Amino acid sequence: MVFDSSVRKELSRSFGATLVVILTIVLTMLLIRTVGQAAGGQVSPQDVVLLLGYVALGYLPLMLALSLFVSIVVSLGRMYRDGEMVIWFASGVGLSRIVKPVLRASWPVLVVVAALTLVAWPWVNQNSAELRDVYAKRSDLSRVTPGVFQSSADGQRVFFIEREGADAAHARNVFILSQRNDLESVTSAQRGRIVVAANHRELVLEAGQRNDFSFADGETAVSRFEDYRLQMDEDAAQKATARPPKSMDTLQLLAQPTAARQGELAWRLGLVFGAANLLLLGIGLSATNPRRASNWNLLFALLSFIVYYNLINLTQAWVAGGQLPVGAAMVGLHGGVFAAAVALIKWREHATTWRLWPRRQSASGAA
Repeated sequence: MVFDSSVRKELSRSFGATLVVILTIVLTMLLIRTVGQAAGGQVSPQDVVLLLGYVALGYLPLMLALSLFVSIVVSLGRMYRDGEMVIWFASGVGLSRIVKPVLRASWPVLVVVAALTLVAWPWVNQNSAELRDVYAKRSDLSRVTPGVFQSSADGQRVFFIEREGADAAHARNVFILSQRNDLESVTSAQRGRIVVAANHRELVLEAGQRNDFSFADGETAVSRFEDYRLQMDEDAAQKATARPPKSMDTLQLLAQPTAARQGELAWRLGLVFGAANLLLLGIGLSATNPRRASNWNLLFALLSFIVYYNLINLTQAWVAGGQLPVGAAMVGLHGGVFAAAVALIKWREHATTWRLWPRRQSASGAA
């Protein structure tokens, strides 16, 4: 009872401190990346904080699993270095006995990881995609700044406009430079407005002209118009209908099994099983010799986490590509890691027993 409570208290303190450090580092990196996307015109600057919250919530299961794994290695490693584990081993407590208090202290975190991965992850991806789509579906004319040359979202057009008062749907003195394949077009108009059609938006220009230049044959064509319509977001309807598997609910992935959806399902279940396997792996990797000056256990643990997480991503790619069934991927990867973690704990436990018992037998024989 004393052993269980001491392990749980030590693990809880270490987990809280580790989670704060990892959250600070990851949130700083995500903030820099999100601000960079806003500066590049991929997301709206007004939605930076909201998008950062969605992205952080999506990365939270991975951060919780890593924090729990590191806290186990650090807490048990400190007990090894301070000689506490030697006392517990001499009292008849084996290394496998540590699994029970670790699971008791870690099961709430595992439940949160499972809930975030299976339920919150698709919700986060769906809302993040909606924020990006809403900003991307806005007309290029409504996104440009009056009096400033600015490129469109696809990089094929350059705009220069002057707004008519506070109305964002109307503009005057419109200049558009577009280039597709070997054709470059320069369009200018006195006025312009946005018209919403069934599945797309159109930019209607009035009283202007268009100059076309062909790089293939060097020909130039000049045309004047009173009314000219330019479709701005022709792929909006196609993008809306194509829903990626990562934004689909877990039940939908099970009900409609395709290769890509099974790959996403393998990744989600892999994070849950991986968080549980990391608990056992951390117990085995935390064992160290207190007489050694250097301790490489934490470095080996981080390398193991990186390799394991990359294998989960690789398994997702194999399942999505149809090279491996989802059941074989789950059993092969996570079952293999579970067996390796249990074997490591047993090996560490027997190695400790072999070091202790021969010394007792030799001492009794000498007496």
